[in-house]
Amino acid sequence: MKLYNTLTKQVEEFVPHEEGVVRMYTCGPTVYHFAHIGNLRTYIFEDILEKSLRYLGYDVKRVMNITDVGHLTSDGDTGEDKMEKGALREGKTVYEIAQFYTDAFFNDCEALNIKKPSIIEPASHHIDTYIKMITKMLEDGYAYISSGNVYFDVTKAKDYYQLSGRNKDDLMVGVRDTVEEDKAKKNPADFVLWFTDSKFKNQDMRWDSPWGIGYPGWHIECSGISGKYLGEYLDIHCGGVDNVFPHHTNEIAQSEAYFGHKWCNYWVHGEHLNDKTGKMSKSKGEFLTVSLLKEKGYDPLVYRYFCLGSHYRKVLTFSYEALDQVNQAYQKLRKKIQKLDRTPNLKEGKIDFYQNAFKEAISNDLNTSSMLTLVYDVLKDEELTDFTKLYLIEDFDKVLSLNLIIEEEEETNEELESYILKRIEDRKNAKQNKNFEEADSIRNELLEKGIRLIDSREGTTYEIL
Repeated sequence: MKLYNTLTKQVEEFVPHEEGVVRMYTCGPTVYHFAHIGNLRTYIFEDILEKSLRYLGYDVKRVMNITDVGHLTSDGDTGEDKMEKGALREGKTVYEIAQFYTDAFFNDCEALNIKKPSIIEPASHHIDTYIKMITKMLEDGYAYISSGNVYFDVTKAKDYYQLSGRNKDDLMVGVRDTVEEDKAKKNPADFVLWFTDSKFKNQDMRWDSPWGIGYPGWHIECSGISGKYLGEYLDIHCGGVDNVFPHHTNEIAQSEAYFGHKWCNYWVHGEHLNDKTGKMSKSKGEFLTVSLLKEKGYDPLVYRYFCLGSHYRKVLTFSYEALDQVNQAYQKLRKKIQKLDRTPNLKEGKIDFYQNAFKEAISNDLNTSSMLTLVYDVLKDEELTDFTKLYLIEDFDKVLSLNLIIEEEEETNEELESYILKRIEDRKNAKQNKNFEEADSIRNELLEKGIRLIDSREGTTYEIL
């Protein structure tokens, strides 16, 4: 297994601390709003990584946090608290907000066939762990108290900028608009381990600590949860590229200060999903969620297929035109597979050949486009019986998780059918109102999604191409 390691800036052979066992940590969502599909691209790639490791025979123990404690919005650990902002927006408590959007996140994951990690822990459940870690860092001279807050002193960290490739000048006040001066810090890059109640007077989430009533900094949460459930040696840490600095950089600094040795060997990051205007975010234009895609008639797995067609380390640009093309390819692929003869007739001759090729694609830094290509190669191989093709595709789908094998009795997806019938009714109304341009537009919209309308005296029916 070879993976690109952000820490060393090169593709490396993966060697875990314990043979056959992978301890993997992935940063979870900040549950103040729905996840947009750009967020979910990261979780799709992490899901593929975990399933790929399992396919190769590793025992994977994966832990993920839920960030339900205040997540501040700037490099200077100042600005709005996202959880409090969500609570104010919806007139709920932060605990209600956290539970609602945690449930929504896992509903999205289920729709995208993203496997739940072995252990999922809300950050608010481990305050004692953070206090224990911070206390030791204070005792060992890695942290200091200033203006009631506890800060980590980055000058005490070894190779603080190795992961990000930055330097200390990047955090000088005025270099970027997002860098704000915190006069309580000894150094501009120092970060908060514990906030006292002097930061936000009306904070809902506050706890007693040796340094006053307050709450933990964002970065300490992942170090604490990871260490508690995976021990002091971590094999793989994942996340989006936007987490490289400062979040993952600060995780390394505080974890290695606490444990006293190198903490994690492999850092694997997924690139952004952009739209035509740039990086996707919750504050720009149409808020693209899994629910919105479903409302527009797309099976969420079409989006998963869309993501797998590109390498996880490449920026991917989203458009509905691109998604429509992928949707047609995905539906045609499933139809081809559905037509295969299911009469048991397994020919083992080339099974090893294709499984080894699939493992090679996995081992080539998760080359998902090559994994998909192998599905088509299997379908085209005339030396394989249909039953053997089904066997291999089902085997590959343990990693791809695209629901490629359709049971013969499976009905048309209910949500898709509901969408089609609604658009047929919209078209009927448009024609009755003599808005023939809109009626034609609806017909073309459905056709682009692989759905042909059939008009007759009895009404309008459809077929999926």
